[in-house]
Amino acid sequence: MTELYVRPSSMSDAPNPYCPGCGHGIAHKLIGETIDELGISDRVVGIVSAGCSVRSWRLYRFDMVLTAHGRSPAVATGIKRARPETLVFAYQGDGDSAAIGLGELMHAALRCEAITVFMINNAVYGATGGQAAPTTLIGQKTASYPFGRDPNNVGYPINMAEVIAGISKNCYVARVALNNVRNVIKAKNAFSRAFRTQEKGLGFSFVEVLSSCPTGWHLTPVQSLGKIDEMTQQFPLGEFKVPKSLEAS
Repeated sequence: MTELYVRPSSMSDAPNPYCPGCGHGIAHKLIGETIDELGISDRVVGIVSAGCSVRSWRLYRFDMVLTAHGRSPAVATGIKRARPETLVFAYQGDGDSAAIGLGELMHAALRCEAITVFMINNAVYGATGGQAAPTTLIGQKTASYPFGRDPNNVGYPINMAEVIAGISKNCYVARVALNNVRNVIKAKNAFSRAFRTQEKGLGFSFVEVLSSCPTGWHLTPVQSLGKIDEMTQQFPLGEFKVPKSLEAS
């Protein structure tokens, strides 16, 4: 029988801890595949904090560090400065990085810290009941906005990729989605470019990942894929900033 799923060697045998249809599992595998292909598993350190993303600490064979809510970029900065030979990445949700951790993330980008941040954007706080996040769409109903997000009361969604691209002088910034095969392939390329930006000492790297949350959205996994298409109207996909030495690669 043909093996349909090949687990990256940098990933452990721990079972998938996420809800059916959640995009975190795809993102984790892409990170594992990228690390394997770049041959960097012996010098990678991952950082996770509160939220659904914290469940990833046992999914890899390399060192993983758990931090307080929103503090992953600060901890990643400390590890990178203390051990510059390591390749350090932070894996965060949109609430974790764009709300309580916004200061840490923006100042790491401002300083052009040589770290990599993956921000999973599913437009809700998935781990705590589907409350609104800074990325919640206009009109989107959540546990805390039962009638939909009203910009007159609570403002507009924050476009993190554009913000980071605008404040970091030396960086790689992209926004990708995990709702179809073509987009997953593009996401894999962005993950590779983000790690190579750090490996080559070219500055800060940030990838925003539009991902599904069927449980928080109260949709089926299939319906959730269509919801990501809706999200791209607010959060357009693409590369927003690329170091010159990576442009041709």
